[in-house]
Amino acid sequence: MSLGPHLLLAIMEGTVSAFVLAVTALGLSLVFGVMRIVNVAHGEFFMLGAVLAWWLTSLVPEAPFWGFMLALAVAPLLVGTIAIVADRFVLQRLNYQPEATIVATIGLLYILQQAVLSIYGPEARPVVAPINFRIVLPWFGYSGYKLVVVGAAILLLLAAWYGVTRTRFGLIMRATQFDGEIAQAFGIPVKRVYAAVFALGAMLAAAAGVLVVPLQQAHYLMGLDPLLLSFVVVIIGGLDSLKGTIVAAFIIGLSDGIISVFFSPTLAKIIATLAVALVLVFRPNGLFGGKVR
Repeated sequence: MSLGPHLLLAIMEGTVSAFVLAVTALGLSLVFGVMRIVNVAHGEFFMLGAVLAWWLTSLVPEAPFWGFMLALAVAPLLVGTIAIVADRFVLQRLNYQPEATIVATIGLLYILQQAVLSIYGPEARPVVAPINFRIVLPWFGYSGYKLVVVGAAILLLLAAWYGVTRTRFGLIMRATQFDGEIAQAFGIPVKRVYAAVFALGAMLAAAAGVLVVPLQQAHYLMGLDPLLLSFVVVIIGGLDSLKGTIVAAFIIGLSDGIISVFFSPTLAKIIATLAVALVLVFRPNGLFGGKVR
């Protein structure tokens, strides 16, 4: 292909990556913004979504579409339940202390990873795309399922935005984010809000894992890249800014797609890391973040 079609392909791939990354990083940003903790196990929730998608679709191999719909509905709920249990028996007992929760979520990362390795095994396993068609352009063919991923990610982002800005729970969540002690004094059950936010963050990561697994293969180590890129996104966008998270996801996703196609994925990760270093030096609170209270 000539430069033009090659660039078009890179932009299309980067757009898909950006939307998936935006959903994943949004979960991490919500957890930090409200709870003020860094969830190092966030990538494992992404991995669990993908692995559970493989298991659930394998229950109905004769109907890939309905199997995938089952996975998209059930896998995030199962992962959210795991997150609630982790919050109840680990994070609450540590009183959500930032340093302690970092260590605790590192431990949770290894527990989940090794549990999946023991039950699921080390093999990478494919999931059949629920919709299988190709868009034929003059220069190349393109997977139609990737456009489905973009559409589903847009719906998830809009639903998250509506939930945060237009619902009673969103109001309670923002009040807790602003000042947890004052919110509790007004009768808001802060620990329940924290548990719900932690579960919501995990469910967003799991939903992203379900969406992406037909494009990759499910395996127990697949949570590393989403975790690293999500940290890059929330640091660049601002640790407490949903708008910044989405904008940064598009910056990183598009640049990652273009650089990966023209050069190499390794170079894309190096440039993303350098971008984080520059933001930390010149804009410590991120491009859109305010001062952390």
